[in-house]
Amino acid sequence: MAATSTNQIKDQSLSLTKRLFPWTLYALIPIALLHFYLNPLSFPPSPESELPHSFTSHFSPPSEDEKAHDTPCDYFNGKWVSDKRGPLYNGTTCGTIKENQNCIKHGKLDMGYLYWRWKPNSECQLPRFDPHAFLNVVSNKHLAFVGDSMARNQLESLLCMLATASSSTLLFSNDSNKFRRWHFSSHNATVSVYWSPFLVKGVEKSSSGPDHNELYLDHVDEKWGGDMGQMDLIVLSIGHWFLHPAIYYEDGSVLGCHYCPGLNHSAIGFYGVLRKALRTTLNGIIDRRGGKGNDGVGVIVTTFSPAHFEGEWDKAGACPKTRPYRNEEKKLEGMDAEMREIEMEEVEAAKVKAKGIGGFRLEALDVTRLALLRPDGHPGPYMYPFPFANGVQEHMQNDCVHWCLPGPIDTWNEIFLEILKKWEEQHKSEE
Repeated sequence: MAATSTNQIKDQSLSLTKRLFPWTLYALIPIALLHFYLNPLSFPPSPESELPHSFTSHFSPPSEDEKAHDTPCDYFNGKWVSDKRGPLYNGTTCGTIKENQNCIKHGKLDMGYLYWRWKPNSECQLPRFDPHAFLNVVSNKHLAFVGDSMARNQLESLLCMLATASSSTLLFSNDSNKFRRWHFSSHNATVSVYWSPFLVKGVEKSSSGPDHNELYLDHVDEKWGGDMGQMDLIVLSIGHWFLHPAIYYEDGSVLGCHYCPGLNHSAIGFYGVLRKALRTTLNGIIDRRGGKGNDGVGVIVTTFSPAHFEGEWDKAGACPKTRPYRNEEKKLEGMDAEMREIEMEEVEAAKVKAKGIGGFRLEALDVTRLALLRPDGHPGPYMYPFPFANGVQEHMQNDCVHWCLPGPIDTWNEIFLEILKKWEEQHKSEE
């Protein structure tokens, strides 16, 4: 009887275990998934909290696989991959961020956009930005960003990353902040921004004047061209302003116009105009700075950065994505591809013209595709502070063109640094 009783207890215990096991498993699965979901990301603090150690300049040095490879690297084709480290800075530690791009300060809740890095397809890795290395390369030089608001966006990204290593002094700023200059006394380096949305001479549309732009395609804009002789490095960025209505002039007469109903001018679109403007600019730099007797100049052309509007610009959800596109999800085509192609072709044509001219260096910072894959990095409604504090409004302006700071545009400057390091090595080998 005792043995029978013992066997019955074992059978009951085994039966109970079999019944409970599936329920235990079901309970553990969501716990494990929750742990996996939460652990990879370590989000930055709210604007009111103290800056964590991970956002200071004391970042970890690049690993061996992140160091530059001896062979030339193709930094412009690759994919965005998850990166737990996050950016070097945040919106509360850099005073040069334009308010409309300060997404963290303005309460952007989904900050997953901060945790991606660009991984090239080539054997090379793109190293994490090293502010000390950048300052060493631009020591005793004047670096100028020239162009539209995308040039300013890239400039402010660079200043924020450099601020993690060295302080700067604002030397000059006009009332609109469109022309500013900083000095890094630690390296005697000067960084400037020049507002020139066409690079060539232009008159911008205004509420008190004509409702179209006027471009003079055979004249460099002297608002920056007049200082060209003082510049050692020039970063050019144009594109979006060429989409606006405009009248174009060349050789003292009207060449045509873009979207000018009611005016007696031939409509010629803007692609050819973009080409002419960039050609005039690059030829102007070659003519003024090339040849013997000059110390030389390095020129970077940052290619067109696509917008990501999926809805109306003044409605909620205009750029709703919260993750990068995968390569197969988004193709570079249409206007974005055309704008990039024009800029790449003009860079190559200028290289041919400048061949044999000592001290002149030119490279395209071909960010169009890697920018296309980042629909999650724009301010959207967070171009204004806490846009949903009073609920979703009927009209809500969105910015799906510029980039949050910190954000994807920091990668532009990581690649920029690699180009400068390559030029520095070439210069040393030529001595």
